[in-house]
Amino acid sequence: MREIDQAFTEWSFLGVRQMRNYLRLLGYSTGIKRIRRLMRLMGLMPIYRKPRTSIPNPEHIRY
Repeated sequence: MREIDQAFTEWSFLGVRQMRNYLRLLGYSTGIKRIRRLMRLMGLMPIYRKPRTSIPNPEHIRY
């Protein structure tokens, strides 16, 4: 958990898959489910662009 926290404070955009790859580079052999559980337990949510599906295009004319 300490390694996840240190990596997340430095790179707050790392998700579960990227975090797993990073930890494997450090020598830890963990799976996605465990990392997802630990990140959820610590309350870590990566920063990423959310979809904006309900915003209409201003160029479209609505009658």
